[in-house]
Amino acid sequence: MKRQKRDQSERAYGKGYQAGIDGRSRSLCPHETGKVREQWLSGWREARTDHWDGFNRMAQVQKLSNLSYGGMH
Repeated sequence: MKRQKRDQSERAYGKGYQAGIDGRSRSLCPHETGKVREQWLSGWREARTDHWDGFNRMAQVQKLSNLSYGGMH
């Protein structure tokens, strides 16, 4: 059975979260405008907030894994 491809905004959110985990700058967002950019920045922001709130890298990676399989939020 074919796996359904994830929605582009969901993917952008996950990629933004990954960038946040890696400590990369939000200015590296690959999207110029639109909903996809907003989702990427939301993911990045959440990862940075998690980091500042004391989540260690393993906890963030686990959260990212859960996002990948369970959808956003």
